[in-house]
Amino acid sequence: MILTLAGGVGAARMLAGLMLVVPHDELTAIVNVGDDLELHGLRISPDLDTVTYTLAGAINPDTGWGLVDESWQARAMLEQYGGVSWFGLGDRDLGTHLYRTHRLGQGADLAQVTAEITRAWGLDVRLIPVTCDRLRTMVTLAEDDAVHPESPDAPALPAGSEISFQEYFVQRHHGVPVSAVRFDGAEDTTPTPGVLEAIASARTIVVAPSNPLVSIAPLMAVPGVADAVAARREQVVAVSPIVAGAALKGPADRLMLELGHEPSVVGVARRYREFASTLIIDEADAALATAVEAEGMRCVVAPTIMSSPDRSAALARVVLEVDR
Repeated sequence: MILTLAGGVGAARMLAGLMLVVPHDELTAIVNVGDDLELHGLRISPDLDTVTYTLAGAINPDTGWGLVDESWQARAMLEQYGGVSWFGLGDRDLGTHLYRTHRLGQGADLAQVTAEITRAWGLDVRLIPVTCDRLRTMVTLAEDDAVHPESPDAPALPAGSEISFQEYFVQRHHGVPVSAVRFDGAEDTTPTPGVLEAIASARTIVVAPSNPLVSIAPLMAVPGVADAVAARREQVVAVSPIVAGAALKGPADRLMLELGHEPSVVGVARRYREFASTLIIDEADAALATAVEAEGMRCVVAPTIMSSPDRSAALARVVLEVDR
């Protein structure tokens, strides 16, 4: 079994590449839920849905999230009423959240509902939320934040304000510096049944090219997960989400800099060296391979930008070759 530690877009592309080279029923992913939110009375799980939609071939290719050929009539009605519309939910996407919320209300846990959703999309890949308990990534603003011109419904906030990840990432367009990240409720969570067993039994554990601070770190914040992964360190292969000092998508590079980490493959190595033995970096960072190895990790240089299915599959093959 190949296990992937997953966030959103980068992890989804990594898994899509693995699906091209590994039987689908041999793939398992433990997925971040720190980005989850409750909105309009609905339970929304952005990373789980992004991975599901991507693997089902239904993702919006222009955004990397949401569904292709989506319609937005419900959102238009919300805006007509003056309701909350900063977190865009398409009409078909709403069906996913309605189903999830209904099943949770019936007593199913998030893992059960996720399995039902993936089966409905015809997927054999096993997606497991890292915990079924409440876990929320919170960020603290380092500076005063005025009303964003693209989000007039976002109130101005002073430095030191703590907001949810989605308020930072979507509502405020991740445009304000951050001074801290916290995983609210982490100490009271337990891993979803099957998570620790999957970590212990996996042939290879892949740390997807997801944001180290707000996608991978929340997984590790669930008690028992970090120790379980560290115990398998020799089988853990990480793919850097930083290429030539920048994130391909999202604010990973800026967050690393703002929170005191070097925004480079060397900085990624310092974050991962305790639980991963190998870091795959892009050819653009080949000159830093020696510096990565000086941090105590084996370094593999390969093309890591997954701009097409063929490139994703090629990267997946590199990942799987590391342990052979």
